[in-house]
Amino acid sequence: MGGFFGAISRKNCRYDVFFGTDYHSHLGTRRGGMAFYDSQSDSFQRQIHSIENTPFRTKFEGDLVKLGGTSGIGCISDTDPQPLLFRSHLGMFALATVGIINNAEELVSNAFSGPGHQFAAMSSGKVNATELTAALINQKEDLVEGIRYAQEVIDGSSTILILTRDGIIAARDKLGRLPVLVGQNLEGCCVSFESFAYHKLGYQDYYELGPGEIVKITANGVEQLAAPGDKMKICAFLWTYYGYPNSNYEGKNVEVVRYRNGEIMARTEEEAGTMPDVDSVCGVPDSGVPHAIGYANHSHKPFARPFVKYTPTWARSFTPSNQEMRNLIAEMKQIPVPELIQGKKLLLVDDSIVRGTQLRETVDFLYQSGAKEVHMRSACPPIMYGCKYLNFSRSNSEMELLARKTIQRLEGDEGQQHIAEYSDGRTQRGKCLLKSICEELGFDSLGYQNLDGLLEAIGLDRDKVCTYCWTGEE
Repeated sequence: MGGFFGAISRKNCRYDVFFGTDYHSHLGTRRGGMAFYDSQSDSFQRQIHSIENTPFRTKFEGDLVKLGGTSGIGCISDTDPQPLLFRSHLGMFALATVGIINNAEELVSNAFSGPGHQFAAMSSGKVNATELTAALINQKEDLVEGIRYAQEVIDGSSTILILTRDGIIAARDKLGRLPVLVGQNLEGCCVSFESFAYHKLGYQDYYELGPGEIVKITANGVEQLAAPGDKMKICAFLWTYYGYPNSNYEGKNVEVVRYRNGEIMARTEEEAGTMPDVDSVCGVPDSGVPHAIGYANHSHKPFARPFVKYTPTWARSFTPSNQEMRNLIAEMKQIPVPELIQGKKLLLVDDSIVRGTQLRETVDFLYQSGAKEVHMRSACPPIMYGCKYLNFSRSNSEMELLARKTIQRLEGDEGQQHIAEYSDGRTQRGKCLLKSICEELGFDSLGYQNLDGLLEAIGLDRDKVCTYCWTGEE
């Protein structure tokens, strides 16, 4: 997916941008970049590096001696190199974007195929999404009008950060699928996806953009350039998986929501009489751990860590683009604690089950380490649809999703007409789905959090939360 951070100050802000951007490294693994404006020399500076094999901080430490200024932006990207620098009738500016453009080819061919228009193609032949966004913005007479136009014609979503000579312009995507927050200290302001990133740097909460809102940020504060819309669809997966535990979005802390989600799962199982008799409750590290703690707290079953991830030298398991290599790295990272596995009945909680490729390895690993039983719980409903609003899934087809693939195996194309039934573990089709996945992956039992329970844990009006990946409803 990706994330960004920007700062504007009365003093050099190079270190704030450097560390603030680095604190978004959990959101992307391909490219990192920073751009600064130096008011004394009236010049822009920019640097981009690949971070596929080396962390952002390591790659950019050597650049800090030559980068800097009183304003700057940084970006972690799971897709294209950015931020990019542009010079147009709107002036000189640096641009970073996060989101997805599903109709990129259409926008390129329809709007910019005439004489005088060109794009720098990447090795794949595709156009950089940030460059395309800039071209859309430049169709209009000012940046605000251009941003609103770009967000209107883009099929998907686009959250935008622009560094200009006189400030930073931040635009939350039109339905607020991702958060944009502003912090403030005595010297200036910053803008961030993750609130903890600026808390750690000495900024205090100052402002949270509404859906579609556009603001200009200076060292003195925030000026609204375009009012927010009435409708919001913030991504529920922020709290389920990819949001960082310390962060708050729309006033809801990630870790607290995950604890509450686990508690609700356990409560639901108690009421249904489906809670298995186990020796301990365990979380799939790291994002499954808080859900498991909540489950253990409510069920009064001991929480344990029967295996841990070795992270000092192994990065995130989905860093390589090759699925086989991702699976191998995931296996290499898992280090067992035999005393907590041998002869034990374990209930394992993960944040979600997407393709299920690594869970099979995990279950085999636990049984090989001596587990007596392995029960699996997912902290969200079965994922039935690939996300078309945010670029955080690498599935090429919905038939790569474990639940959809299993439905196809059970009932063929007819089953795809009954996805809602398969999503509900209380229906006959839902029970068949659970049974089939258990048989395939080797679980002794399987349960999914239901959508009502997840939304209860988040605590926002359900109409304000995007649940497309579970329901297919916009």
